[in-house]
Amino acid sequence: MTRTRVGIINVTGYIGVDLARILFRHPQVEVACVTGRSAAGSRLAGVFPHLNAADMVISPELDVPVDVVFSAMPHKASAEACEPLVAEGLRVIDVSADFRLKSRDEYESWYGVQHPCPHLLASAVYGLPEIHRNDIRNARLVANPGCYPTGALLALAPALAAGAVEGDIIIDSKSGVSGAGRSLTLNTHFAECNESVSAYAVEGHRHMPEIRQECRLLSDKVTELLFLPHLIPMSRGILSSCYAKASASWLGGCSRPRAALLDMYREFYKDSPFVRVVDLPPATKHVWGSNYCHVYPTFDERTGRLLVISAIDNLVRGGAGEAVQNMNLMLGFDETCGLEALPVFP
Repeated sequence: MTRTRVGIINVTGYIGVDLARILFRHPQVEVACVTGRSAAGSRLAGVFPHLNAADMVISPELDVPVDVVFSAMPHKASAEACEPLVAEGLRVIDVSADFRLKSRDEYESWYGVQHPCPHLLASAVYGLPEIHRNDIRNARLVANPGCYPTGALLALAPALAAGAVEGDIIIDSKSGVSGAGRSLTLNTHFAECNESVSAYAVEGHRHMPEIRQECRLLSDKVTELLFLPHLIPMSRGILSSCYAKASASWLGGCSRPRAALLDMYREFYKDSPFVRVVDLPPATKHVWGSNYCHVYPTFDERTGRLLVISAIDNLVRGGAGEAVQNMNLMLGFDETCGLEALPVFP
């Protein structure tokens, strides 16, 4: 059987190395090339001993023919790397933020750089399969969602699509330290962040316009969105608690709002293999190391608000696993192919 040849640009970051971990066991693909300039010439297993079964050398650039490319470069550099690959006709999954926002002005405002190739923004597909599955199947360039938006949007999408919420939405998210990447910083130094919880980006996080963009595509009843992230001293995981006012039109038609909400979520995700609507509030340990998202919707009778909690692994469902899920759709593979591993516990 001829397998699809894939390349990973920047395998030395957390998302890049998790892509390698998943793709090396994917039955339909062959990892033909991995790049990483800081480690070019080194054996992959020498840089990441947990991949000792992967007998590859890290290249400075893509230097062999491939069919699909994953770019795990930082923003701006990723778009610059993706542009010629798209022009060659390759399928590209960009894990950076470069093609997530449809507005060039909004991208440049939040990321502080000029977009290197704004002409690709219109054709790039936002890679959240549960919302854009059919568009992803026909895409040449997919913008993999951010980790925070993945958790928040999977929590909110069914209610938004049904017109069940209106007004402002508040999203409170807590992330493990790996969400900051491998670069060393004082805030992620063990002695600084261990046994401590802190809010950050209080005046606005770059993932906020991405969440707002997708929420407004699902519903015109959303007026504004407040998103606040927190750093938690754990390696992996994001827990998002989302609060939204129930719309009068939806609430007026429900005699039992909690049961109706649960039914709504189960119906919305009935054909989504990686979203599980659960009966109890989820924990990040419930999804650790997997591509699953656990979602718990409920209704607060006293305030008339929906409360939806989601849990994901930020590096898998919020990164590498979601990218492979998108690749599967683009290539016509089973959506779950290579991603069937259950969560690790404890």
